[in-house]
Amino acid sequence: MKLNTKSRYAVMALADMAIFSDKKAVSLRDISLRQGISLLYLEQIFLRLKKNKIVNSVRGINGGYTFVKSPKELKISDILLALDQKVKTIGCKKDSKKSCNGKSTKCITHNFWDELDLHINSFFENKRLSDLLKNKEVRL
Repeated sequence: MKLNTKSRYAVMALADMAIFSDKKAVSLRDISLRQGISLLYLEQIFLRLKKNKIVNSVRGINGGYTFVKSPKELKISDILLALDQKVKTIGCKKDSKKSCNGKSTKCITHNFWDELDLHINSFFENKRLSDLLKNKEVRL
């Protein structure tokens, strides 16, 4: 179980943006340089974030991106959902008639993995972007 690169980079880029925004737009170029993330990859990520109303784009010479909500209001789970990413520890669909093993019964460890799934996603639901900034080590 591992978050995909897109999700990790999105959270990293948004944390960077929160540090450097000061109520002004932050350019993807600046985030790219500070965090070592490809500019093209950031553009793809931010298109999804904009579409899902996590960020707004600002055009012009001082353009870039701003937050729709403040980092104190923005849940990590909102970011992951905007990228169609939810941590799953089980391979089956919970409500499917066919369970993990393709049969009509759940696998022997299903409830264990399901409980872990709930804990992990609850963790992301209860963390805000601002929580990541409390013990920040800024990469300049």
